[in-house]
Amino acid sequence: MPRTARPARRSRLFRFTAAFAVLVALGGYLAMQYVSGSANPPRCVVRASDGPDGASHTYEMSLAQAVNAATISAVGTARGMPERAVTIALATALQESGLRNIDYGDRDSLGLFQQRPSQDWGAPEQIMDPVYSAGAFYDQLAEVPGYSRLPLTVAAQQVQRSGFPQAYAKHEPDAALLAAALTGREPASVNCVPSTATATGPGDAERVRAELVRAFGKEVLPAAKAAGASSSATVSVPVPAADRADAGQRRGWELAHWAVAQSEALRIERVSYADRVWEAASGWRTERAKGTEPDTAAVAIRVAQ
Repeated sequence: MPRTARPARRSRLFRFTAAFAVLVALGGYLAMQYVSGSANPPRCVVRASDGPDGASHTYEMSLAQAVNAATISAVGTARGMPERAVTIALATALQESGLRNIDYGDRDSLGLFQQRPSQDWGAPEQIMDPVYSAGAFYDQLAEVPGYSRLPLTVAAQQVQRSGFPQAYAKHEPDAALLAAALTGREPASVNCVPSTATATGPGDAERVRAELVRAFGKEVLPAAKAAGASSSATVSVPVPAADRADAGQRRGWELAHWAVAQSEALRIERVSYADRVWEAASGWRTERAKGTEPDTAAVAIRVAQ
């Protein structure tokens, strides 16, 4: 009897030791994930201010998705399209690609809107350019009579000719929130946490200027600054006086939120407008010298050095 009991005890001891080791390893992994920043991972969060009932609406997305959403919005407003058009475009891209610029899809569908070269949407390399594909979407949407008064599913379907037109409806609340923030309408805001692991090296102010012009059009910057060779780390984007007269300074916030959404891609470390400052390490804060008025004449975008 003793000869059979001893191996059994050894087996139980081995299993207990192995299970304990697994639990310790798992606990260590979870602790490292928490300490290394899992509570504040690289991402973007769009948030609407609390309503009268205390409720708020938030939408979380990756940094790459934020770049695409900001591009879709900027291209729309640069063409004079209303916020409703931006909402329709964003809902469409959310359904078609999840706001990801993918190089595959049904048959020859490509890009944010799953546009098909064989259906005259453009060459593959054009469709894979978010600025081009967003512009192509808006061109078609503008041809839909009364699109801003149509249900979103109907307006989107007139452009996309999808086999599942009702699928766009579920994205409308999130798309409306994104459109409100990215077109600069208060009380929605954009806050991004860039990655510190991959964000190495300095940013390029000239690249920021080039991307501003690509997304918003050449009028967004004075000609000298758009083509200039300044080595300054800060890009100052003027807000026209007519737009500053708007009670919410909508144009200024649109440019500021675009810059925050682009922070990872363009190595932007600081954005300031009016009395608000965003920094990559800490997010948004209010900053105004006592007795002074907010400066709404320009949005300042500073790249990393």
